[in-house]
Amino acid sequence: MHAIFEHTADLGIRVEAPSLEQAFADAGRGLFTVIAGDLGQIRTTTVESFEVAGTDPTWLLFDWVSELHAAFELRRMLFADFAVAIGATGLRATARGERYDPGRHRLAHEIKAITQHELDLHETAVGWEATLIVDI
Repeated sequence: MHAIFEHTADLGIRVEAPSLEQAFADAGRGLFTVIAGDLGQIRTTTVESFEVAGTDPTWLLFDWVSELHAAFELRRMLFADFAVAIGATGLRATARGERYDPGRHRLAHEIKAITQHELDLHETAVGWEATLIVDI
């Protein structure tokens, strides 16, 4: 599950998930909820693979979401579905979506950057919680 909250001139993404992998997948969905608003408008016809190196889970989350943001900024990809596997040296993931089509997609926000402000990822009694702030 992910939730969007307002934060000054920014927006935040808060994730609660039963596993670390699900937290990363939900963070991806949260990012594209900020960008596109309704994930239901995104067809999952294209599959892209991602590999992100890192051993610290918090910074791995930051780098993962930054990679997804770059996929939108550089290739105009919108994603709605994610499968993430995390190992000792980083993550491997697949993202399903499609290229942005201005005739079909309505975008909700332009994200300037993924910030380090209030970046947090921690394990709880029932899973994982994460907080990310995006500059819009």
